[in-house]
Amino acid sequence: MAINDRNLVQSLQEFTPYQQKKGEEYMSEAQIEHFQELLLNWRQRLMEEVDRTVHQMQDEAANFPDPSDRASQEEEFTLALRARDRERKLIGKINERLRSLDKGDYGYCDGCGAEIGIRRLEARPTATLCIDCKTLDEIKEKQRA
Repeated sequence: MAINDRNLVQSLQEFTPYQQKKGEEYMSEAQIEHFQELLLNWRQRLMEEVDRTVHQMQDEAANFPDPSDRASQEEEFTLALRARDRERKLIGKINERLRSLDKGDYGYCDGCGAEIGIRRLEARPTATLCIDCKTLDEIKEKQRA
């Protein structure tokens, strides 16, 4: 099992879905705290993965005399760096969502202002659109393509 797979399994084992109380207001203090912890933990894991990749590349960097070995290592490094770049962008989105938590905008659709929903936010904590607006957005994207 790869490092990323182990981290994912560990994250899923540690995740506890939010148990909404009867009559609880949407984006209550408890919910805000839940999502802040979720986003901060996710960002921390991504940052640790970046550090791990840097150290791994430094440790494994070798000047192989065989061009095929050098090419293989460069390809591995390229794939790792591409993954880290995606994670860097994701960290930016997480930071945006943490700011929206501070402003009180988190959990509400940027398109229509409706509640995004607890379960959708747990599945995708960086979501900015409710399911209806996201579906409409995807339909428009398919029509443009």
